[in-house]
Order: sequence, then C-alpha cells, then structure tokens
Amino acid sequence: MPGHLMQNYSRLSLALSHGQGAWVWDIEGRRYLDALAGIAVNTVGHAHPRLVAALRDQVGKLIHCSNVYQIPLQEQLADRLCEVAGADAAFFCNSGLEANEAALKLARLWGHARGAALPRIVVFDGAFHGRSLATLSATGNPKVHKGFEPLVEGFVRVPLNDAAAIERAAQQHPDLCAVFIEAIQGEGGIRPAHPEYLRLLRQICDRNGWLLMIDEVQCGMGRTGRWLAHHWADVRPDVVAMAKGLASGVPIGAVLGYGEAARLFQPGQHGSTFGGNPLACRAALETLAIVEDEGLLENASRVGGWLLEQLRERLGGLAGVVDVRGSGLMIGIELDRACAELVAQAQQAGLLINVTQERVIRLLPPLILRQEEAEQLLALLVPLVQRFVGVA
Repeated sequence: MPGHLMQNYSRLSLALSHGQGAWVWDIEGRRYLDALAGIAVNTVGHAHPRLVAALRDQVGKLIHCSNVYQIPLQEQLADRLCEVAGADAAFFCNSGLEANEAALKLARLWGHARGAALPRIVVFDGAFHGRSLATLSATGNPKVHKGFEPLVEGFVRVPLNDAAAIERAAQQHPDLCAVFIEAIQGEGGIRPAHPEYLRLLRQICDRNGWLLMIDEVQCGMGRTGRWLAHHWADVRPDVVAMAKGLASGVPIGAVLGYGEAARLFQPGQHGSTFGGNPLACRAALETLAIVEDEGLLENASRVGGWLLEQLRERLGGLAGVVDVRGSGLMIGIELDRACAELVAQAQQAGLLINVTQERVIRLLPPLILRQEEAEQLLALLVPLVQRFVGVA
C-alpha cells in the first residue's frame, strides 16, 4: 500500500531486502539476477566488501560538511576524475539532473559572454536530461513535457546523427552557443551518437565558437568498457555531466570542465548544499579504485561484448525483433510492439530488467557481472522474448 507517498511512480509489486554482487533478494527471500543495477547506478554490484568498509569508516568520521569549508576528499575526487576523463576542473552536485542543470548554466554563461541576448542550445530528438523545468525542456520526449508547460526557452531540437540538421541550425540561429548530447541515449532506447557524428560536432562547435557538452550520466563511469562513452570517438568535449554509477548508489553528480569552460563559474554563480560531501566523495573514490583494481572496464567490454553477440545471434533474426544494440554492459533489444509486460514476466523468472520507449528492453547490469551470470541472464531472457514475439 502506498500510504502517504505521492503517486508519481508506477511501482512493481516487489520490495528488495538485500543484495550481493549481481544478485538481490526480496523481502520474501526470493533471489533475482539484477540486470538493471538501479538503472546503471550499482557499478560494483551490491554489498561490495571494499565499498562497505569505506562507507562504514567514513560514516564514523564525517558524513557532511558545508562547501563553506575545504573538503579534502572532494579535492581528491576532482583530481582523480579529471585524470581519468582528461578534464581540467570538476563541480559536484547530487544527481544527473543537477549535473545537467549546471551544464546548461555554463552554456548560458558562455553565450552571454559572447554577446548572445538569448543563448540557444542544440538538443536532440529522443534525448533525456532530467525532470527539472530546464532539463525536461531539453529532453526530447513530449510525454515528459506534458502538464509542465510553458517550457524553458532557448533549445533548438534536431534529429540524432543528422549532420545536415546541425548545419541548418547553425545557419538559422545566430545565438546558438552549445550542443548538448548524450553519447548514448539511455532513456531514449540505447541509441548511440555515432563516433563520426561526435567528431563532426566537435568540428562544428570549433568553427562556430560553441561548447560541446556531453551527457554521460547513464552511459559513463565505465559502462561501455571505457571510463566515458565518448572516449570511443576520441573526442575532447568542453563539458561532461556524470552521475548514476559514480558512487555505486550514494547520490552524487559531477560536471567536468575542459579548457575555458572549466573557468566559467565564479564564486556565487552556482552551488550545492549536499554536493561533494565527504561521504559521497569517499564512495566515489572507492568506486573508481575498485573499477580500476578489479579490471571492470575490461570486464564490461568482454562480458558485455559476448552478451551482445549472443543476443544478436539468438534474437536478431526473429520476426518482431527490430534491433539488438549497445556497448559494453549497456544493451537494448528493440521490438516491433510495446513490451512493458515483459518486466513482470522477467521478474517471475528471477530476472530484473526494464523497458524504455515502450518497445526497448534495457539491460544495465553491474560492471562486476561474471561470464556465468551473463549466461544465466541469457538463459532467462531469450525464451521470454521468443515467446513474446511468438516464435517459441
């Protein structure tokens, strides 16, 4: 029973009790293979002993202090993130939405500094950047907009991977100041920005004096087999937004700045009460260390690559399956019909998945997923999809 909770979630009839590695148990003791990881949040799985020990230690020292003071753990995390991302500076907040809000504010600052009266930002069909008024306005999904009009102005929407549309936008909107793109659209159905397209955007941004801003909230933090998904394109952005898997479940978001964009914010222009507090930063530092020490980038690439190959082999040619796509441990199976009912069917079979864009089965397991667990995932999911499309 929902009790006094607001009714903004359509929850499954499932209450989880605890987890271990890639597995979780409900309050009745039933076990499930977690192929969702809190929607790409539980990077190192559940109850990782190193993360548990680090959090216990930090809780006994200092959970929170204000950004009025210096926070050494925050400085250490900024150094480490900038090292793995090739960035110059970091700002910390609490979520992907907040990271994206900060990125949009940086774009506004950039545009105003260059004389734009109404700085405009290129965004993309199918994108999802959050549910605040600014980020839902940047999001390319009318369902997210409905009921919250008027939307925040200043966004120019174009199709993903369409070079001609970007060129037209540049000609039609002299006040454009930035491009804001997900390296892989997660909520949009696991749709990647092609590497050559990201490289083209870099060229267009350089030519026009725009910022290239990349939303890595869902696809970053090693999920594709590299620290950030745009690293596959060998592109240097100006701004990157991160969150979700950065601290393996402890809320944190980050905005990384490169070059001039790293120096845009001045004292008083942006901030966060909880952002970058000692507990969140300790969790993120330990997560980064575990990913590196345990070779989880390589694991995501190897196990995810095998899983994607097997799904394509077993499902790709079936009538009713439109596409099987992804990178590392970020995989989407697009069907030709709505398939939300598969979520409950998978739950009954002992597997946690979800569906986005009504027709895309989304798999986002923790990066510690072992080969034998990937085989179990395959054995549970493939028959469900086959029966659903009517070939089994």
